[in-house]
Amino acid sequence: MARRRQLYEGKAKVLFEGPEPGTLVQYFKDDATSGNGTKKGVITGKGVLNNRISEYLMTRLGEIGVPTHFIRRLNMREQLIREVEMIPLEVVVRNVAAGSLSQRLGLQEGTRLPRSIIEYYYKSEGLNRPMVSEEHITCFGWAATQDLDDMVALTLRINDFLSGLFLGTGIALIDLKLEFGRLYENDELRIVLADEISPDNCRLWDARTGEKMDKDRFRRDLGKVEEGYQEVARRLGILPEAGVRDMKGPEVMQ
Repeated sequence: MARRRQLYEGKAKVLFEGPEPGTLVQYFKDDATSGNGTKKGVITGKGVLNNRISEYLMTRLGEIGVPTHFIRRLNMREQLIREVEMIPLEVVVRNVAAGSLSQRLGLQEGTRLPRSIIEYYYKSEGLNRPMVSEEHITCFGWAATQDLDDMVALTLRINDFLSGLFLGTGIALIDLKLEFGRLYENDELRIVLADEISPDNCRLWDARTGEKMDKDRFRRDLGKVEEGYQEVARRLGILPEAGVRDMKGPEVMQ
């Protein structure tokens, strides 16, 4: 088997050259970090679960017309994606006060916000990913005004759809970090959803008990980190009690 050429390695994923022009292979690692890399660890099986969860959610979003870079899952830890020009921003949509929002504004964690809030963060590890405004984004050329309009429209649509999907399984979508890229096809440019959607970049709480089922279990040393990720997958129908097998849809909580 020919050795694949590695193009990039991040904290949670590795990108390899794809089998066809314009494609990449995205590999999900078990490595976990927080605090801009100050805390490091391994969550056993996280890469497998995130690959399956992201595949499922990207597929569902594609079904409602949200453009994504996802093509198909290749194996337990890898998926084939379209090569895009990544926009150096994280778009965070918040539905409930948690994490840095609670800290910055002194809000009780768990407080339902009057409406969803969108925040932008500049993707620079050396600068600890600072929050930025639309003025910063357009001034420094990270994204054009039309790019931002497209990203906001997609973000609100994604948040609305996933909030309903998760709630149907007894999970509250507290907040969500999204990344976007520019996809060039046939001399046309489209803004598409990229990266992943998983418990690594969503806050997911049990809708009844408030139990955390996401990366905060690792960040805050809450224990049972693997179990949190597994529970999300189980409720989505990806990891049923009988074992890993393909399922058509999520488990609806009564």
